[in-house]
Amino acid sequence: MRLLLNSLFYRSPFENLQKHADKVKECAHLFKEAAVCHIGQECKKFDLLTEQVARLESEADGIKRNIRNHLPRGILMPVDKFQFFEYLREQDKVLDEVEDALFWLSFRPKGIPDEVATDFHHLVEAVIPPIEKLSDLVSLATGYFRSRSEAQRTKMKSLIRDIRQYEREADLLERELKFKIFGTIKDALVVYHLIQLVGIVGDIADHAQNASDRMRAMIAK
Repeated sequence: MRLLLNSLFYRSPFENLQKHADKVKECAHLFKEAAVCHIGQECKKFDLLTEQVARLESEADGIKRNIRNHLPRGILMPVDKFQFFEYLREQDKVLDEVEDALFWLSFRPKGIPDEVATDFHHLVEAVIPPIEKLSDLVSLATGYFRSRSEAQRTKMKSLIRDIRQYEREADLLERELKFKIFGTIKDALVVYHLIQLVGIVGDIADHAQNASDRMRAMIAK
């Protein structure tokens, strides 16, 4: 009976967590397409892509509410419930930052200034891998918390290290781009806009790493 109850639990929250992670991954691809499109200044698809991201964010929000509202009180969990919800919160913040970055991009219909367009493109490219890896991480976690396989745990730890490295690379690009903005852009309003935008894009990778750190805590022995 206990094994049956545990099996039912494992299917419920982690399956929904996987669905949420898949929405995050899908949003990442749309964000990249929209950002690259906007950099080119001649983008008729930007508004449509932004709407698609908003729709996916709304769907992910529904999944998040479902997870939070349908965990029975007192249920035995294979992980600390607080850590589980902290992971969900950080994964969800990735979506919030993606949506916010597109919102800030929309402030400048003319696109990103030529002086920093290539660097901004590189930053966008850099924040995509850590988002994509969250879906793989949740998939591995689902298997690990069923089997407690040490091999599965090792794969998770390796993936978490990869996400951390991706975030470091994105963080370096973010800092370098901010220095370049201050050194090359003369219009104070444009500088302010770009610094805010770049910071938000960098935060996308930050929250992906934060999520992976929460997962690392859940599998710690």
